[in-house]
Amino acid sequence: MASFERDSQLPNPRVDGALAVKVALFITCVNDGLFPETPKAVVKVLERLGHEVVFPTEQTCCGQMHLNAGYRPEGLGLARRFRQVFTSYDVIVSPSASCVGTVRDLYRDSAQALGDRALEAELVDIAGRVFEFSEFLTDVAKVIDVGASFSHRVAYHPTCHSLRVLGLGDAPKTLLERVRGLELVAIPQESECCGFGGLFSMKNADTSVAIGKDKLAAIRATNAEVLCALDNSCLTHLGGLASREHAGLRVMHLAEILASEEAGERV
Repeated sequence: MASFERDSQLPNPRVDGALAVKVALFITCVNDGLFPETPKAVVKVLERLGHEVVFPTEQTCCGQMHLNAGYRPEGLGLARRFRQVFTSYDVIVSPSASCVGTVRDLYRDSAQALGDRALEAELVDIAGRVFEFSEFLTDVAKVIDVGASFSHRVAYHPTCHSLRVLGLGDAPKTLLERVRGLELVAIPQESECCGFGGLFSMKNADTSVAIGKDKLAAIRATNAEVLCALDNSCLTHLGGLASREHAGLRVMHLAEILASEEAGERV
């Protein structure tokens, strides 16, 4: 993790006691292709808090699927590109725990496995500047109330990468608890995997669906109207299962809820 003591030297104003910074948005492939409302929500929240958001248009896939599949040279080619695109930014924020986990862990581990110490050092350097969206809010911006309102009963699913790789703990729930009108409900055995697992869901579809159905049953037991998470990939998996079961469950990324200014009583 990078130290942000150096931010005191940046020529940016303080907003609500926290330092406003220039943020480079790492959008990810899934959000770019399927869920553009999520990065839009990230921009809305960050700008509401006084931060400047820029979008490096040269960014491409981070290489997560390549590295997970064992194609290390190909994946590290994308890792080099990631570093090249984002190297001039001190703060990089992404609405995807799995992609942030790739930059922090898979980049380093893959470079080590290939014995490329110089590349490893470069990738460790860039990884120290990359933050998952909710992590940036709570750990860097030191904000837990972003001025959101969302009058619904919400269940939060801690995805495997957010919980086990990034170790985010209860920080996302702390943000949800400060949303006006929102009722946060706990999922029984909430730390259990949803079964998606990226390539796992393709190579082991039957097992993936079985795990997902168990997770969905636990979510439905809460009578939640909305399921929230930090990874749209996991939400796609659970949302698809919910749709097939006609569960009436809406799935939303955390950023979309935090961007909401919905008024009125809970429905």
